[in-house]
Amino acid sequence: MSVLKALMLAMTKGGGGMSKIVNILTVAGSDSGGGAGVQADLKTIQALGGYGTCAITALTAQNGLHVTGIFPVAKDFVAQQIATVREGFPLAAAKTGMLFSQEIIQTVAKALRDKTFPLVVDPVCMSQSGCQLLEDQAIQALIEKLLPLSDLLTPNIPEAEILTKKKIRGKEDILEAGKLLLTMVPGAVLIKGGHLPETITVTDYLFQQGQEPKALSQAHVSTQNNHGTGCTLSAAIATALGQGLPLLAAVSRAQQFLNQALRQSYNPGLGAGPVNHACRFTP
Repeated sequence: MSVLKALMLAMTKGGGGMSKIVNILTVAGSDSGGGAGVQADLKTIQALGGYGTCAITALTAQNGLHVTGIFPVAKDFVAQQIATVREGFPLAAAKTGMLFSQEIIQTVAKALRDKTFPLVVDPVCMSQSGCQLLEDQAIQALIEKLLPLSDLLTPNIPEAEILTKKKIRGKEDILEAGKLLLTMVPGAVLIKGGHLPETITVTDYLFQQGQEPKALSQAHVSTQNNHGTGCTLSAAIATALGQGLPLLAAVSRAQQFLNQALRQSYNPGLGAGPVNHACRFTP
């Protein structure tokens, strides 16, 4: 697919010349390595035809090998970023990623409590290299303040274990965790299956209120270049929701985008490389 054709397909036709592109907000940490966090979110939103805005919650010093430092942004300035974006841009959807501290979580929840758009909450707890990105005392604030605002919660298996305080070893554990997480949110839950030892497919499980769980599989991609996968998936879902797709369709399109980005991933430096957010526009 050509760049021009992909861009045209991603847009919603408007009345005068250029078509209208929906505005998406990401509230997350900055990744100096460029593969995860706000950087991955903005690349994803752009690639899928949205316009990305952001509120940065923390600065990180990191690369594909490790995180060497975290510098949280003052909570009042986080609130100011969100308020200023909301003042200047009519938002179609938002997502949260790394929030780091209890006070930042409380600030973000307060800033978004009157939202009129879908919110995807990616409960980022650990980096790909194993660095803790959420303080221990912030977990309860996440559950009590932010989860009640979420339209979709997207934990991976370690994050689902932290939120439910239950060990997850396979499908049955995922089903139990999903039911428990549904009691914490008004919307839906997507438990990502990438941490299970699957070699042919990777299966995510979508839980919706009053419905049977749905197993959504994609072909397994064998690559070490998986930095920023969770950020990319949640940003892709938020963009699709902002464009008006129903939840199941939004999740499916996001999975397909991430799978393609993994298949075309590359390594610009040492350690785990990023997924290829420009996969739709490159051979």
